[in-house]
Amino acid sequence: MLTITIKQGKEKRLLAGDILIYATAIERVDGRPQEKNKPGATAILQTSSRQFLARAAYNPNSEVRARVWSYKEDEPVDHAMMKRRVRAAIAKRAAAVRAAAPTDIVPVIRGDDDGLPGLLVDSWGGTAGYLICQFQSAGVDAWKVPIVQALLADTGCPNVYERCDELVRKSEGLPVFYRALAGEEPPEHVLVTEKGQRFSMDLRTGFKYPKLRD
Repeated sequence: MLTITIKQGKEKRLLAGDILIYATAIERVDGRPQEKNKPGATAILQTSSRQFLARAAYNPNSEVRARVWSYKEDEPVDHAMMKRRVRAAIAKRAAAVRAAAPTDIVPVIRGDDDGLPGLLVDSWGGTAGYLICQFQSAGVDAWKVPIVQALLADTGCPNVYERCDELVRKSEGLPVFYRALAGEEPPEHVLVTEKGQRFSMDLRTGFKYPKLRD
């Protein structure tokens, strides 16, 4: 596993709860060359005096060099963690998803708030509709398989689609994808209701067509 040593004094933001570690805060990165060049690899963060700080996802291709997964030294970063956090996020917003109209877009996972930095998931159409995912950091991108498995198992929705913000993905050094991860692709046009307004939207890209009149 990689070890990232934080410069003396730069650990204060981490200790205050900031999950982002920028390149300027890092003294050195130790570990095998293949891991040091692998976006999303798990790393241990430590102080300059070698005190444990956190476990994080490392990305050598981004100015945000690491994003914290956990401040607990005894909490492993693995498939079980990803599935547990996806499950908790789904449960947190389950009532809102159930109460939504068929045309509403409803948040399911919101990145940092759910311990899944960079992951955004929205639901449209309920269990018969689509889950639209954006993997905006190397950490969640590296754990895409267990994340999708948990989404399928815990929502009952068979259709999971990956949309991307191209600028964000490229800034992370990640390839750009628009693709079905499970089930079917959304159609080009679906009816969406947002703040009382109706739109035709392409769920695959997020493009909104002109407003529909009542």
